[in-house]
Amino acid sequence: MDNCKICGSKTDKIFTCKVLNKHDVDYFKCSNCEFIQTENPYWLEEAYSSVITSLDIGLISRNINNVPVVSTLIKVLYKKDKEYLDYGGGYGMFVRMMRDNGFSYYRQDLYCENLFAKNFDVDDIISSIDKFELLTAFEVFEHLVDPVSELKKMLSYSDNIFFTTTVYPKNTDLISWWYLIPETGQHVALYSHKSLKHLAKINDLHYYNFGDTYHLFTKKSFPNKLFESIFSERFQKYYNKISSNPVSLLQSDFNMISSIKM
Repeated sequence: MDNCKICGSKTDKIFTCKVLNKHDVDYFKCSNCEFIQTENPYWLEEAYSSVITSLDIGLISRNINNVPVVSTLIKVLYKKDKEYLDYGGGYGMFVRMMRDNGFSYYRQDLYCENLFAKNFDVDDIISSIDKFELLTAFEVFEHLVDPVSELKKMLSYSDNIFFTTTVYPKNTDLISWWYLIPETGQHVALYSHKSLKHLAKINDLHYYNFGDTYHLFTKKSFPNKLFESIFSERFQKYYNKISSNPVSLLQSDFNMISSIKM
């Protein structure tokens, strides 16, 4: 097996699992940063015959939950009048919801059809800006065959990356862990906090986390408690009183799209 795709250290086989209900796939764990990767994922074309798997029934609730969190994150740590990018943005639902809330969000996704945010893809804006203020990547990192090179691509868009991926639990039989989801064949990279810290370090970034799911790579330095407060509904309500969202882009987007169609 190849060395760790994050730190280059030796990896050890930890188990074999049936992927897509037919492929016997080996999983390997890094002896240094604890990153877990599959063997070379030869089955990905088959796994992505449907880009959004039918098992992802949390897609809508995830977007609903993430909107107030990201809105608060932007207002607390970044500039709310800049442009933002949702990387691996799927159907564009999150982008549309954020634009409805006044944030100039755009979508990037090479594989999924843009249903809800047409006219607001990365190619519609990238030529007119240097970098995005913030890049979000929800449930993307576990799909990355080469996390180091893919993170470099993300950093070409923004110095600040807010993302979700669930860190695997220690002292647990991972072969039965719900997040492994071998039925879909799409989760080929599993992280520890240690491996995420290493990813941040080699890119000269600070790493912040809230629990085992929410993570931030950024050039900024601040107390981790400030990052944690962003997830409090009480804090969100308080901060909305002192810093409102920008004016909704719903009407202006409609006017723009209407003029294009005419």
